[in-house]
Amino acid sequence: MNFRPSENLTDQQVESGLKLVVKDGLATEAMASLAGGAFLVAFALKMGATNFQIGLLAALPTIANIFQLVSIWLVQRYNNRRAIAVIASVFARSPLFIIALLPFLVSPATGLKVLVFLLFIHYFIGSVSGMSWNSWMKDMIPEKVLGSFYSHRNRLTQIVSVTLSIAVALMLDYVRTNYADKEVMAYSIMFLIAGVFGFLGTYFLSKVPEPKSHLVNENIFKLVKKPLKDKNFRKFLVFNSFWAFSLNFATPFFTIYLMKTIQLPLSYIIGLGVLNQVSGIVFVKLWGRYSDKYSNKTIIRICAPVYIACIFAWTFTTLPSVHIFTIPLLVIIHVFMGISMAGINLGLHNIGIKLAPKGEAIIYMSARTMIISLFPAIAPLIGGLMADFFASHQLSWILQWKSPTGISMVPIFELQAWDFFFVISGSLAIFSLRKLRIVKEEGEVDKEVMMNEMKETIKTITVEEGIIRTVIYKPLIKQLKFRTIKFR
Repeated sequence: MNFRPSENLTDQQVESGLKLVVKDGLATEAMASLAGGAFLVAFALKMGATNFQIGLLAALPTIANIFQLVSIWLVQRYNNRRAIAVIASVFARSPLFIIALLPFLVSPATGLKVLVFLLFIHYFIGSVSGMSWNSWMKDMIPEKVLGSFYSHRNRLTQIVSVTLSIAVALMLDYVRTNYADKEVMAYSIMFLIAGVFGFLGTYFLSKVPEPKSHLVNENIFKLVKKPLKDKNFRKFLVFNSFWAFSLNFATPFFTIYLMKTIQLPLSYIIGLGVLNQVSGIVFVKLWGRYSDKYSNKTIIRICAPVYIACIFAWTFTTLPSVHIFTIPLLVIIHVFMGISMAGINLGLHNIGIKLAPKGEAIIYMSARTMIISLFPAIAPLIGGLMADFFASHQLSWILQWKSPTGISMVPIFELQAWDFFFVISGSLAIFSLRKLRIVKEEGEVDKEVMMNEMKETIKTITVEEGIIRTVIYKPLIKQLKFRTIKFR
């Protein structure tokens, strides 16, 4: 297969390439949905994983990103990002087939160690592919449609993730209820299918044209230092690092909290995750439009406080234990987390790309990924180690009423176990927002201007994709025993 880059791409080649990039995104998202997230946590817990091991699994993707110097070295040596991305993807996705066989080859204790090793290989080589892909896309996608294209692609990939997650979660709950002895086999089949989707995505990726890059042939370490000398980019790295650490201190343990503390079935947990994703799907198109019209920094300044409020709201889902408002509150939290995170992720991604000079994208993006990856990698490891400590501690604020007939006590506020994680995570996120103020972005506008337009837009927002409301929302809300959310 000819992977040779082209000096210049025609409009037709770009248009064809963008369609293939979307297809690759759909297949890759299907792979990630089956081999990660709540399904991976449930699989690891089934094999007897501890809190620290769950934290380690959550940290693996970001730990692997620290080694992205390899990607820069390969691009320097071969100047062929498509070949690097495709070949690396093949090697990165192959371990999924071995993971599918683990329960039948080794004991659970050994299987967990092998699982961690294979997933590290999967994420490590995948990060090499991903960084080459990012630089490749930076040069191929016209900047004037950058925000709208990524929002369109993200929306479609989330639809795939949502649909697949619901189907698989219901299947797993059915197997657990009726064929408990076949549950491990069900997880194995999931990883097997994930590997097939991964290879399909690699095939689509191999067909995408690549414009020739002009990376300066300098010492790798000198190249990586270059973005750090860029004052504005350095400020962005500081904010992004603090933000990533604060979120990853608690978010990797949401699934454990839902499974062990609230004791929800896996289908309910996935259902809540789907609400999160669908909310993002509905709003990501809006965020993409505002990204092109206003600025990404403005989007983050609007969305981040909403997400932080949602993190704090987790502490009220058990006060002091599961109550009648637990499920409704979880639904509200997941909806607003999805809406806000869609804007935050799009904004962070686009700022990183915009601040990277053309021709040096891989250097800037590699530096960003490697530096930022250190913080979300450390956060869940610290959280996993502290989990047992917080499990035996409690902080309560109780209102006491004493009368001749007795003493009545009403809990006003109470923190126990995982609640400490939510409070710490939200507090750190508030601190990180202070670092965003000093980041400069071209075209930045005051958030009040955008907020005023948003108020008018949201009043008339419609869900154009009827399939979201009919195929996803209605069955999902029925499963959670709530009415569907209606958009005017």
